[in-house]
Amino acid sequence: MPVNFFRVLVFLIFVSPFMISCGEGTGGEAEEAAAQQAPPAGPRSQPGTEMGIYTPEQHELYSGRFTISAGRIYQVGRLDDPPGWDHVDNEAQRVSPVEGVVELDVDEIQNTGTFVARLQVPEGDLVLEMDRFHEFSPCQDGGVAAYIFEHGDSGCGDSNWPKSFLYVAGWGYGHATLNGEELYQDYQMHFMLTQGMRDRDTLKVSYPLLNKRSPAGAVDPAAQQLDFFIRSPDLDEQNNPNRKIFDHFFAMEVTWK
Repeated sequence: MPVNFFRVLVFLIFVSPFMISCGEGTGGEAEEAAAQQAPPAGPRSQPGTEMGIYTPEQHELYSGRFTISAGRIYQVGRLDDPPGWDHVDNEAQRVSPVEGVVELDVDEIQNTGTFVARLQVPEGDLVLEMDRFHEFSPCQDGGVAAYIFEHGDSGCGDSNWPKSFLYVAGWGYGHATLNGEELYQDYQMHFMLTQGMRDRDTLKVSYPLLNKRSPAGAVDPAAQQLDFFIRSPDLDEQNNPNRKIFDHFFAMEVTWK
Protein backbone atom coordinates (compact mmCIF):
# COMPACT_ATOMS: atom_id res chain seq x y z
CA MET A 1 0.00 0.00 0.00
CA PRO A 2 1.57 3.34 -1.03
CA VAL A 3 2.42 5.78 1.84
CA ASN A 4 1.48 9.43 1.47
CA PHE A 5 4.59 11.09 2.93
CA PHE A 6 3.00 14.52 2.72
CA ARG A 7 0.22 13.46 5.12
CA VAL A 8 2.74 11.91 7.52
CA LEU A 9 4.76 15.10 7.50
CA VAL A 10 1.69 17.21 8.27
CA PHE A 11 0.82 14.88 11.16
CA LEU A 12 4.30 15.13 12.67
CA ILE A 13 4.44 18.90 12.39
CA PHE A 14 0.96 19.90 13.54
CA VAL A 15 -0.69 17.06 15.43
CA SER A 16 2.15 15.49 17.46
CA PRO A 17 3.13 18.67 19.37
CA PHE A 18 -0.52 19.18 20.34
CA MET A 19 -0.73 15.64 21.73
CA ILE A 20 2.53 16.08 23.67
CA SER A 21 1.42 19.42 25.14
CA CYS A 22 -1.90 17.91 26.22
CA GLY A 23 -0.06 15.09 27.94
CA GLU A 24 2.20 17.52 29.78
CA GLY A 25 -0.75 19.59 30.94
CA THR A 26 -2.52 16.53 32.31
CA GLY A 27 0.58 15.45 34.26
CA GLY A 28 1.11 18.94 35.67
CA GLU A 29 -2.50 19.15 36.77
CA ALA A 30 -2.21 15.75 38.43
CA GLU A 31 0.88 16.85 40.36
CA GLU A 32 -0.85 20.07 41.41
CA ALA A 33 -3.91 18.15 42.53
CA ALA A 34 -1.73 15.75 44.51
CA ALA A 35 0.02 18.67 46.19
CA GLN A 36 -3.33 20.20 47.10
CA GLN A 37 -4.48 16.91 48.64
CA ALA A 38 -1.32 16.53 50.76
CA PRO A 39 -2.24 16.89 54.44
CA PRO A 40 -0.89 19.93 56.32
CA ALA A 41 1.78 19.60 58.97
CA GLY A 42 0.34 18.08 62.12
CA PRO A 43 1.00 15.63 64.94
CA ARG A 44 0.87 12.62 62.59
CA SER A 45 1.62 14.10 59.17
CA GLN A 46 4.73 15.96 58.08
CA PRO A 47 5.69 17.12 54.57
CA GLY A 48 8.63 15.43 52.89
CA THR A 49 8.58 12.17 54.84
CA GLU A 50 9.85 9.10 52.99
CA MET A 51 8.37 6.46 55.30
CA GLY A 52 5.00 5.69 56.77
CA ILE A 53 4.31 3.73 59.97
CA TYR A 54 1.21 2.26 61.56
CA THR A 55 -0.29 4.33 64.35
CA PRO A 56 -0.46 2.67 67.77
CA GLU A 57 -4.23 2.40 67.45
CA GLN A 58 -3.88 0.24 64.35
CA HIS A 59 -2.19 -2.49 66.39
CA GLU A 60 -4.62 -4.94 67.93
CA LEU A 61 -2.14 -5.65 70.75
CA TYR A 62 -1.60 -1.98 71.66
CA SER A 63 -2.02 -1.66 75.43
CA GLY A 64 -1.48 2.10 75.61
CA ARG A 65 0.67 1.68 78.71
CA PHE A 66 4.10 3.29 78.88
CA THR A 67 6.31 2.48 81.87
CA ILE A 68 9.60 4.36 81.73
CA SER A 69 12.33 5.56 84.07
CA ALA A 70 15.06 8.08 83.33
CA GLY A 71 18.39 9.12 84.80
CA ARG A 72 21.50 11.19 84.05
CA ILE A 73 19.40 14.28 84.68
CA TYR A 74 20.36 17.90 84.07
CA GLN A 75 18.81 21.13 85.32
CA VAL A 76 18.65 24.18 83.08
CA GLY A 77 19.51 27.21 85.21
CA ARG A 78 18.56 27.27 88.90
CA LEU A 79 15.39 27.68 90.96
CA ASP A 80 16.44 31.12 92.24
CA ASP A 81 17.72 32.67 89.00
CA PRO A 82 16.95 36.42 88.82
CA PRO A 83 14.63 37.60 86.00
CA GLY A 84 16.18 37.62 82.57
CA TRP A 85 17.08 33.92 82.54
CA ASP A 86 17.08 31.51 79.61
CA HIS A 87 15.71 28.17 80.80
CA VAL A 88 15.60 26.68 77.31
CA ASP A 89 19.35 27.23 76.88
CA ASN A 90 20.05 25.43 73.60
CA GLU A 91 23.71 26.43 73.98
CA ALA A 92 23.91 24.51 77.30
CA GLN A 93 25.67 27.43 78.97
CA ARG A 94 23.94 26.99 82.35
CA VAL A 95 23.17 23.28 82.41
CA SER A 96 24.11 21.34 85.55
CA PRO A 97 23.85 17.65 86.47
CA VAL A 98 21.54 16.77 89.36
CA GLU A 99 21.04 13.49 91.16
CA GLY A 100 17.69 11.79 91.00
CA VAL A 101 15.32 9.65 88.97
CA VAL A 102 12.16 10.11 86.94
CA GLU A 103 9.40 7.50 86.91
CA LEU A 104 6.39 7.58 84.63
CA ASP A 105 3.61 5.04 84.23
CA VAL A 106 0.83 6.28 81.96
CA ASP A 107 -2.06 4.89 79.97
CA GLU A 108 -2.21 6.79 76.70
CA ILE A 109 -5.64 5.43 75.81
CA GLN A 110 -7.28 6.42 79.11
CA ASN A 111 -5.17 9.59 79.66
CA THR A 112 -4.32 8.47 83.16
CA GLY A 113 -1.25 7.52 85.14
CA THR A 114 1.62 9.00 87.11
CA PHE A 115 4.71 11.11 86.53
CA VAL A 116 7.12 11.80 89.39
CA ALA A 117 10.63 13.32 89.34
CA ARG A 118 12.64 13.08 92.56
CA LEU A 119 15.68 15.33 92.31
CA GLN A 120 18.52 16.62 94.48
CA VAL A 121 19.09 20.25 93.52
CA PRO A 122 21.39 22.73 95.33
CA GLU A 123 18.45 23.94 97.44
CA GLY A 124 17.59 20.42 98.62
CA ASP A 125 15.15 17.65 97.71
CA LEU A 126 12.86 18.69 94.88
CA VAL A 127 9.85 16.57 93.87
CA LEU A 128 7.77 17.32 90.77
CA GLU A 129 4.55 15.37 90.38
CA MET A 130 1.73 15.43 87.85
CA ASP A 131 -1.70 15.62 89.52
CA ARG A 132 -4.00 15.43 86.49
CA PHE A 133 -3.61 15.31 82.74
CA HIS A 134 -5.18 18.00 80.60
CA GLU A 135 -5.45 18.71 76.89
CA PHE A 136 -4.41 22.32 76.18
CA SER A 137 -4.35 21.74 72.40
CA PRO A 138 -6.13 19.19 70.15
CA CYS A 139 -2.84 17.57 69.16
CA GLN A 140 -2.33 16.57 72.80
CA ASP A 141 -5.06 13.93 72.45
CA GLY A 142 -6.67 14.20 75.87
CA GLY A 143 -3.49 14.98 77.81
CA VAL A 144 -1.38 11.90 77.03
CA ALA A 145 -0.31 11.28 73.44
CA ALA A 146 1.94 8.74 71.74
CA TYR A 147 3.77 8.63 68.43
CA ILE A 148 3.26 12.24 67.36
CA PHE A 149 5.39 15.10 66.05
CA GLU A 150 5.72 18.20 68.22
CA HIS A 151 7.58 21.52 68.29
CA GLY A 152 9.53 23.28 65.56
CA ASP A 153 7.41 23.61 62.42
CA SER A 154 5.40 20.46 63.19
CA GLY A 155 2.12 22.31 63.61
CA CYS A 156 1.87 21.06 67.21
CA GLY A 157 3.36 22.85 70.21
CA ASP A 158 5.65 25.87 70.34
CA SER A 159 8.93 26.39 68.50
CA ASN A 160 11.21 26.52 71.57
CA TRP A 161 12.47 23.04 70.66
CA PRO A 162 13.21 21.46 67.27
CA LYS A 163 10.60 19.27 65.63
CA SER A 164 10.84 15.76 67.01
CA PHE A 165 8.99 12.48 66.97
CA LEU A 166 7.57 11.95 70.46
CA TYR A 167 7.24 8.37 71.66
CA VAL A 168 5.00 9.48 74.51
CA ALA A 169 4.19 12.82 76.09
CA GLY A 170 1.95 14.24 78.76
CA TRP A 171 0.47 17.64 79.61
CA GLY A 172 -1.46 18.77 82.62
CA TYR A 173 -1.28 20.28 86.07
CA GLY A 174 0.97 19.34 88.96
CA HIS A 175 2.78 20.45 92.06
CA ALA A 176 6.29 20.66 93.48
CA THR A 177 7.73 20.33 96.96
CA LEU A 178 11.14 21.41 98.20
CA ASN A 179 12.48 19.65 101.30
CA GLY A 180 8.97 18.39 102.01
CA GLU A 181 7.31 21.81 101.86
CA GLU A 182 5.00 23.11 99.16
CA LEU A 183 6.84 25.03 96.44
CA TYR A 184 4.30 25.21 93.60
CA GLN A 185 0.66 24.16 93.41
CA ASP A 186 -1.54 23.70 90.35
CA TYR A 187 1.20 24.71 87.90
CA GLN A 188 1.29 23.50 84.30
CA MET A 189 3.55 20.50 83.63
CA HIS A 190 4.76 18.76 80.50
CA PHE A 191 6.99 15.77 79.81
CA MET A 192 8.04 14.35 76.46
CA LEU A 193 10.15 11.39 75.41
CA THR A 194 11.82 12.62 72.25
CA GLN A 195 14.49 11.77 69.76
CA GLY A 196 17.93 13.10 70.61
CA MET A 197 17.58 16.88 70.75
CA ARG A 198 20.78 17.43 72.72
CA ASP A 199 24.24 16.24 71.77
CA ARG A 200 25.39 13.34 73.93
CA ASP A 201 28.66 15.06 74.85
CA THR A 202 28.14 18.83 74.62
CA LEU A 203 24.42 18.80 75.59
CA LYS A 204 23.88 21.55 73.01
CA VAL A 205 20.83 21.68 70.73
CA SER A 206 21.64 22.42 67.06
CA TYR A 207 18.55 24.53 66.61
CA PRO A 208 17.94 26.34 64.42
CA LEU A 209 20.20 24.18 62.28
CA LEU A 210 22.28 26.19 59.81
CA ASN A 211 22.16 25.15 56.14
CA LYS A 212 19.44 22.62 56.91
CA ARG A 213 18.81 20.42 53.85
CA SER A 214 15.82 18.37 54.98
CA PRO A 215 12.32 19.06 56.34
CA ALA A 216 13.10 16.60 59.14
CA GLY A 217 13.67 18.02 62.61
CA ALA A 218 17.14 18.97 63.88
CA VAL A 219 17.41 15.86 66.07
CA ASP A 220 19.42 12.64 66.22
CA PRO A 221 17.05 9.65 65.83
CA ALA A 222 19.82 7.38 67.17
CA ALA A 223 19.26 8.82 70.67
CA GLN A 224 16.41 9.50 73.08
CA GLN A 225 15.90 11.95 75.93
CA LEU A 226 13.17 12.85 78.40
CA ASP A 227 12.41 16.56 78.77
CA PHE A 228 10.12 17.87 81.49
CA PHE A 229 9.21 21.16 83.09
CA ILE A 230 6.84 22.87 85.50
CA ARG A 231 5.76 26.45 84.83
CA SER A 232 3.69 29.16 86.45
CA PRO A 233 0.55 30.68 84.94
CA ASP A 234 2.09 34.13 85.49
CA LEU A 235 4.08 35.65 82.64
CA ASP A 236 7.35 37.60 82.65
CA GLU A 237 8.55 38.88 79.29
CA GLN A 238 12.11 39.24 80.61
CA ASN A 239 12.48 35.46 80.61
CA ASN A 240 12.82 32.71 78.01
CA PRO A 241 10.26 31.16 77.94
CA ASN A 242 8.17 34.11 79.06
CA ARG A 243 6.96 32.67 82.36
CA LYS A 244 7.65 33.91 85.88
CA ILE A 245 8.60 30.33 86.80
CA PHE A 246 9.85 27.77 84.29
CA ASP A 247 11.86 24.98 85.92
CA HIS A 248 13.24 22.81 83.13
CA PHE A 249 15.08 19.47 83.31
CA PHE A 250 16.10 16.77 80.86
CA ALA A 251 17.29 13.18 81.27
CA MET A 252 19.78 11.64 78.86
CA GLU A 253 19.35 7.99 79.90
CA VAL A 254 15.97 6.36 79.30
CA THR A 255 14.83 2.88 80.31
CA TRP A 256 11.69 1.24 78.96
CA LYS A 257 10.12 -1.27 81.36
